[in-house]
Amino acid sequence: MKAWTWDRYGPPDVMTLADVDEPAITRDEVLVRVRAASVNPYDWRYVRADPALARLANGLRRPKPGLILGADFAGVVDRVGDGVTGVQPGDEVFGEVRLGSFAEAVAVPQDRLAVKPARLTFEQAASVSMAAHTALQGLRDAGKIAAGGRVLVNGASGGIGTFAVQLAKALGAEVTGVCSTRNVELVRSLGADEVIDYTREDFTERAGRYDLLMDIVGNRSLAHLRRPLTSRGRLVLVGGIASGRGRLLGPAAQQLRGALTSPFVSRRITSVSWKPNSADLRYLAELMEKEQVTPVIDRTFPFAEIPDALRYIEPGHARGKVAITF
Repeated sequence: MKAWTWDRYGPPDVMTLADVDEPAITRDEVLVRVRAASVNPYDWRYVRADPALARLANGLRRPKPGLILGADFAGVVDRVGDGVTGVQPGDEVFGEVRLGSFAEAVAVPQDRLAVKPARLTFEQAASVSMAAHTALQGLRDAGKIAAGGRVLVNGASGGIGTFAVQLAKALGAEVTGVCSTRNVELVRSLGADEVIDYTREDFTERAGRYDLLMDIVGNRSLAHLRRPLTSRGRLVLVGGIASGRGRLLGPAAQQLRGALTSPFVSRRITSVSWKPNSADLRYLAELMEKEQVTPVIDRTFPFAEIPDALRYIEPGHARGKVAITF
């Protein structure tokens, strides 16, 4: 089968479209014929080893042989292991793997996929898992948001942000989104009760207004980010898409500072990294079937142009998600 691999760290140009063996599956895995995928900052950070901490997972000097890039996918079940229940060959599914979705087929643990919502295209479904998991778990688990709570999403027009706005509304919150001028109408169309254009207003000057601030951008200090929160509000750090480039820890540095600061301030500071699981995927699928959540896709690229897709998202200005068609 064809798959995108990389044998050295660097820009997307180091990637190679190669012929590789089709993956074998264990008793608890499913082989999926990939029909669509999506790109995430996760992907270009792995290719570049940026932050350098990524080398611990993929190889210190060079990537380990045989690694295939890509996490999000949607496709059709080809075969299942003996221990798999709930899906069978021919089912349309979506989900996520740690690596391997930028290929014509991928082996997926059964607890990392779910049946694709019928109303979604493969491209839409492939754009869900990593971004929506992060948004959901940031709001619900780290943020402890409740119905009637006031949520501010900094970075509301990106992949995670577009899901966060819709999910916060689905959870019954009052939502304010922060984005640039060109994205104001997009964020409003997702259900935001208010939209702040950061080129015209500094959201950190709104002292004491919000129960939860989800920071996806990572370009403001913790002191500034605490200002808009109520005295018992929560600051959820979601990785800092635009921060920490070229450093040892990258976005994790801000999360570490948050963990060290939180015990000494009244406003709780937490961080979230996605934990893909089939239960949350089924919950997200239900919301999408009810049209409470819809993936936002900025652009699609063909499978043969995945390096171009990574170059497109790396500056951090994509509106929603970028999908890959097979």
